[in-house]
Amino acid sequence: MNKILIISEHNGSELSNSTAKCVSCAIETGGSVHILVLAADAADIAAQAAALNGVDEVISINHPNYSHAMAATLAPEIAAVGADYSHVYGPSSTYGRDLMPRVAALLGVNQVADIMTVKGSRSFQRPVYAGNAIIDVSVAEEMTVVATIRLASWAAASGGNNATISSRETTAEMPTHSRFIDLKTEGGDLPDLQSAKRVISGGRGLGSEENFKIIYALASKLGAGVGASRAAVDAGYVPNDMQVGQTGKIISPDLYMAFGISGAIQHITGIKDAGTIVAINKDAEAPIFEVADIGLVGDLFTVIPEIEAAI
Repeated sequence: MNKILIISEHNGSELSNSTAKCVSCAIETGGSVHILVLAADAADIAAQAAALNGVDEVISINHPNYSHAMAATLAPEIAAVGADYSHVYGPSSTYGRDLMPRVAALLGVNQVADIMTVKGSRSFQRPVYAGNAIIDVSVAEEMTVVATIRLASWAAASGGNNATISSRETTAEMPTHSRFIDLKTEGGDLPDLQSAKRVISGGRGLGSEENFKIIYALASKLGAGVGASRAAVDAGYVPNDMQVGQTGKIISPDLYMAFGISGAIQHITGIKDAGTIVAINKDAEAPIFEVADIGLVGDLFTVIPEIEAAI
């Protein structure tokens, strides 16, 4: 029987929606599903994980060194716990992409990236070439399956469960070559870009870093995360951690609104799994209108104030 360990993602107090999506993939894989929570104080996070339907057990490990999500610190403990499991899953977020290759290396196996479909307990599909092709990947029976889960391909597991929560002491040796210094984030109190149900993005059409403030203002009123096109990032309007697309973040919000974004293929790759795509651009021939569910030809500097007034 498969034993699947999911590595939770959280901010120290709240469990990320990415963990619930990993649970859905684990359920599809089949077997006993456990979630590992590593934190300075894991009690509240473990309780949130235990509420996810399909989870059999939550393993909670507290340590002051886990107060910050450093892959170098977390990976040895995950590998120690994961050695008893047939599968170790993590989200294909910035966090998971940093963490899971280290876990795979410590377990002496190759990592499977971006699982989008489960064909069998050890057979999966993942996208390549910016999602233009899908390949089959299989893992040998004698190897631990270490994988990241493509978040845009899976719905979040529902709540209402009451899984067992067990506590353990840390057993892995803490590395001394890395230490946390500081963390700077953009977007203030807005939802995280990769887990937000609504995302508003701006492109080169904003014209400047100063003008990008109207995107933040609208996002605040809608409770949305904020993203950007590569052109906006390259122009210096916003930092690169806000970039959406093939070379940025691949997201699947319920609602995606694009202002002043032409719709280059690398950007479309990052948003094509969104529930509803709304595009506002003054160029009626912009490629993004080909994939948009709702398109409006207009000046974003006129449209955004009208949307705010309607809200």
